[in-house]
This record gives sequence, structure tokens and C-alpha cells, in this order.
Amino acid sequence: MSENRTELRASWIPSLSDVVFASVLGWLFLAGGGAVALLGDGDTGWHIRTGEYILATGTFPQQDLFSFSRPGQSWFAWEWLSDVVFALAHKAGGLTGVVLISGTVIAATSAVLFRFLLWQGGNALVAILLMLIAGSASTIHWLARPHVFTYLLFAVSLWVLEADRRRPTRWVFALGALSALWTNLHGGFAALVATTGIYLTGSALETLWAPAAERDWNRVKRYALLLGLVAAGTLLTPYGYHLHQHIFAYLRSDFILNHVMEFQPPTFRGEGMRHFELMLFAGLACVPVLLRRKDATSALLILAWAHASLTSARHVLLFVVAASPVVARELSKLLEQASARGGWMKILQEVAADYGVGRPGATRGPAFGWLVPGMVAAVSVVLFAGAGKSEKLRAEFSDRIFPVKACTAAPNLAGRRIFTSDQWADYLIYRYYPQVKVFLDGRSDFYGAELGEEYLRARNSHHEWEQIFERYSFDLALLPADWPLTTTIKSHPDWKVKYDDGKALLLERVRRPEAENAAAPRSGSPPKS
Repeated sequence: MSENRTELRASWIPSLSDVVFASVLGWLFLAGGGAVALLGDGDTGWHIRTGEYILATGTFPQQDLFSFSRPGQSWFAWEWLSDVVFALAHKAGGLTGVVLISGTVIAATSAVLFRFLLWQGGNALVAILLMLIAGSASTIHWLARPHVFTYLLFAVSLWVLEADRRRPTRWVFALGALSALWTNLHGGFAALVATTGIYLTGSALETLWAPAAERDWNRVKRYALLLGLVAAGTLLTPYGYHLHQHIFAYLRSDFILNHVMEFQPPTFRGEGMRHFELMLFAGLACVPVLLRRKDATSALLILAWAHASLTSARHVLLFVVAASPVVARELSKLLEQASARGGWMKILQEVAADYGVGRPGATRGPAFGWLVPGMVAAVSVVLFAGAGKSEKLRAEFSDRIFPVKACTAAPNLAGRRIFTSDQWADYLIYRYYPQVKVFLDGRSDFYGAELGEEYLRARNSHHEWEQIFERYSFDLALLPADWPLTTTIKSHPDWKVKYDDGKALLLERVRRPEAENAAAPRSGSPPKS
């Protein structure tokens, strides 16, 4: 009886996974940047409006909804399921609902990754340390955007694949269904296809390294079948194989690779990138050890995602998820060997063992208990109740990043043709759609290189900026104060400043009599003598 009571009491003790979830969620909203930090990217705006369109019409967009520069052009809402999730959250709780969903997914990812590290053989202290390092390296992607689902699904997929390496089961083939779900949530589904290919290649190499008499090709065949299922799952979208054609063309575009920040190599500045660098060195240091053990799969996994992360910053979070379980396992082995000599290392090892597999509060029992829904409910109450009292708790687009005040002070913008930044255009879509259409927004896959080049030339006050403005009949310009164009256009006689707060300027085109136009010198032209 006493043992039953002890087990009952232990079952109510929050697991370390619970604590990780609650800590990350609490930090996101109460100690970190707050709700407003998750809305640091304007793309959230058009994702919400796309989801609302799908819910209202019951159809998937086939043509552009938001621009006047490419009316009627075909467009793939390739993250439509995330858009619907965001739209439903927005309908239920406004932007607070959107950031709450995103924050919950981020916190769940950290908790799943932590539990995965323990499962891989990492001791509790190592797992906590590496989870924090991985989280810090990923904070650049902690935004209310569809890619948060990729972060979570990638961790889950890796765990399923690693579990199958230990003991093959039919559960691994559920990744085919997961692939279909992932494809409709975010374009990062290609990560699952690539990773399954890595497991196939690694298993083939490991089979070849085995003595001829011991070679068993069943695992290779198994992963070949799995790769086929995963690839087939990616076709289950409203757009079929046309989506793959579109993504392939998008990722081959020199303009996208050269000008979209997410596709640029990471810059090792800031705390998060230093933690990425630390994980990068640790992961690469494990590769020789893995190859000596003939663990080709783990070695290839680290090398492939290390290469991807160094060519594109958007892959940093995928690398840290792929590398941290391997690093946790290898580092824990080193610490176990060091603890055999006694001293403080032995004490640390004993502390970690107290929270190891099978201990109360570690990995025994359900992965997540009462603390998870309790923390979500508590944060929800704090966000909705405290939004009017604290700027950090208000889920809104920050006026430090977006032209919130300029739009409030602006006259009616309906039907106006506005030249502005792609990020600010995302905000305009959220605030004014469908009354306002934009020139170019954050959908870099849609607008193409030609329009993108025109946007950059105009923004940078290229000598052709006036012709570009004439071509698209802009009658308003909503510009960041630090743009080169801002200085040029302020002194132009055809444009008048309507609002200026030192961060954003709103200028309106002034239609002047022909005689006056002829007499007035153009900006950059010498006055008549």
C-alpha cells in the first residue's frame, strides 16, 4: 500500500520535460522579449489573411491575393495549413492567440528535444546544457511563422528514425503520413526527405563496411521503401507536383540566394550564433569518433546539416536539432569515463544519475503531465489580462519595427498605390487587406527577380527610381528614415512629406500644373539661369 502511495505521489511530480516546457514558455512571454518579439516578422500578417481567405471561401488560392504589381498571376499558398491554424487562432484571440500557438510549439520543441537527448543516453545535466545551447542558437527563428512547425516535426522525425535504428518497428512508416502533414504546414518538409535519404545512404555504407558474410541488406531496403513513402507524402497537397517544381525553381534563383537574408550564410555575431558555433565545433568533433565506430549514419547527418547551416542561416535550427543528440551521447560517455577517477566529476555524474532514465521526474511515466496544460492556461490568462498594462504582454506589431504610427496618422489608404519595404507591406496586408494592395511583400518566391531588382533600385535611389515610380503609378511612399531613397524623395518637388516621426516617413505625390512642372528643376538637375 505504501509503495502505491509513493508511486501515486511520484506521478504528480512534474517531469524534467514538463519543467523545460514551462520554463521556455514562461521565458518567451514573461522574461524574454515578450509577445511582441514573436511578431518581429511581418510575414505573420499575410499568413493570417491567407488563412482567413481559405476559411471564408472554402478554396485554396490559385492566384495572387495581395498585390497590384502582379494581378492575376498564379500563386501557391504552400503553407496553407499553417495559415488556417493562424487564422483560427486569430479569430479566437487576435494576435494573442497567434503568438500563444507559436510559443507553445516552440516550448514543445525544446521539451521534445530535451527528452530525445535523455533517450539517446545523455545524462540530465548534459541534456539541459545542450538543450539550452540549441535553443539559444535557434532564437533567431523564434517567430510566429509557419517554420516553427518544421522545428518541432524535425525533432520528432529524427527521434522516430533513431528509435527504428535501435529496434525496427512498423511505426517508422508513419513518417509517410507525417510527411504529408508537414508539406501542408511548411516548405521545410524537404528536410525530412533529405534526412531519410541520409539514413538510407548511411545504412548502405554500414552494410558495406560489415564483413561479407554478415551483410544484411534488409535495413537498406527498408529505408529505400521509407524514402519512397516520404517522397509520395509530399505530393498530397492542393498543388500536387507543381509545388515541387515551384520550390525547385525558387531555390535555384540567384536573386533569392543573393538578396533574401534567410538564404545567406550565418554571421557569427550575437549570443545565439556563438552558441551555434559551439554546437558546430562539438558536432564536427564527434565525426571521427563516429566513423571509427562505423556509424556512418550519424556522421553523415552531422556533416550534411553542418554544410547546409553554413550555406543558409535558415538551416541553423535544423543542424542544432540533428547534432545535439549525438553530442549529448558522446559527451556523456566522456563524462562517465572522467567520473571513474572520482572527485567533483563523480559528484556531477551522481547528480545527473538522480534524474536519469527511470527516476521520478525524469523519463518515467507520461512525457508531459499536468504542468504543461497548466502553464499554457496560466500564460493565456496573463497575456489576455495583462495586455493593457504591459507593453511586453501586448501581442501587436511593434512600432519600433513597423510603421504603426505612420499608418494611424495617414489619411484613407484604400485604393492607393504605396511604395514601401517588403516587411512593411506585410504589415499593410494585415492592417488593410483587402482595401489596400501592395507592390511587393515578403513572399519572395512569388515576385521574381525582375520585380525584386526594380524594388532594390528604387529603394537605393538608383537613377531610374523616378521611371520605376511612373511605371507603377505610385502616389504614396511609406519609407524607413534610413533608406537612401528617403533623402532623395524628400527634396523632390513632386513629393510632399505628410508624416515624419524620425523612423517612418509618409510622402504623397503632388500633382502640379504643367507650367509649374516645366519651370521647376528636377531633383539632381541644375537650376535654370
